[in-house]
Amino acid sequence: MVTALCSGVMSPKHRSLSLTPDLIRARFPEPGPDDRSATRLMPEEEIAARLDGLLTEHGPGDLWLFAYGSLIWKPDVEFAERRKAKLVGWHRRFCIWQRRWRGTSANPGLMLALDRGGSCRGVVYRIVPPVKEKIAEVWRREMIGYAYHPRRLPVETEAGTVTALTFVVNRHSGRYAGRLSDEEIADKIATACGHIGPCASYLLDTLAHLEELGIHDRHLWRLQKLVAERLAH
Repeated sequence: MVTALCSGVMSPKHRSLSLTPDLIRARFPEPGPDDRSATRLMPEEEIAARLDGLLTEHGPGDLWLFAYGSLIWKPDVEFAERRKAKLVGWHRRFCIWQRRWRGTSANPGLMLALDRGGSCRGVVYRIVPPVKEKIAEVWRREMIGYAYHPRRLPVETEAGTVTALTFVVNRHSGRYAGRLSDEEIADKIATACGHIGPCASYLLDTLAHLEELGIHDRHLWRLQKLVAERLAH
């Protein structure tokens, strides 16, 4: 993988997280069960057709991809450059029900998506041709559960504004949780665990990597404290 330093990365301030891997492991020593029927999956041929449509609309040349959650710490894509970026008009929020992977039907977790309003700081990756082969795995990962809509949106970087592919919440998917309170979100994150691990680990990984980039998300910071309090009792 060819990588470049993230432009403008600031040294994170020293902050002590209340949520820790040990605290999570104490509550969830083993992964949860997997129920393959818990989430409706998009057929592979539909996933491929939608990707072809996106790339036809995009045209030749480099593709920028905006990351705000797990794509920051698990991009699953070969990229030529990474920059810090800001997306205006959308904010990062736990608003997708997760009845598989990091939750179950009986005890669903919550995952991040972009919902309307505010702004969101993350990173953008520049993907050079051949784009289709490089983006296919990420595309499948984000599209398979019908939770997201792909959008090409302007994002601000220190080197100028670029149009980037990003994945915003699909409010009509049946997985949209709406605007839950922080306490309600923390209750779900603290108790949900699926076959790939606890929902709390997803929160911790996202927050820790944002902090490494010098991006302080006050909403996620409050959530990790609330989740840690619930796991400690």
